[in-house]
Amino acid sequence: MAEAAFRERRKYRRIPTDQMISFAEAGCAERFGYARDVSRGGIRFEVTACEVPFGAFLRVAFHFEDRRVEATGRVVWVTEIDAISVDVGIAFVETDLALAEALRGLEAETALRVAPGGFRAGEASRRLISGPA
Repeated sequence: MAEAAFRERRKYRRIPTDQMISFAEAGCAERFGYARDVSRGGIRFEVTACEVPFGAFLRVAFHFEDRRVEATGRVVWVTEIDAISVDVGIAFVETDLALAEALRGLEAETALRVAPGGFRAGEASRRLISGPA
């Protein structure tokens, strides 16, 4: 009954990660944060001691498999974690096709985690984390 009451509203499966990313508004200095999850639709990251305005357009850069990738997105939510840290949600408005296709493949792999013979939890996120941003 409780399962029927809860319905996932997200369009894309989130892939957990824990890597440094860089982000910046157009014409502003690059800042850094830590990605918490990523999907074809966007990325969630944590920042400390900096303000990220709701609605701002940001360029984010991070490593995916063996290469640095960049995407542009709009800040769709900001949630306070504590007095100096916030979680930020970015909805991608532009990303390269290769990244989107690779994320689609990882989404399918994470769906197999619970299947018999599937890979262990965390393997998809280890593929995602391949180096510092």
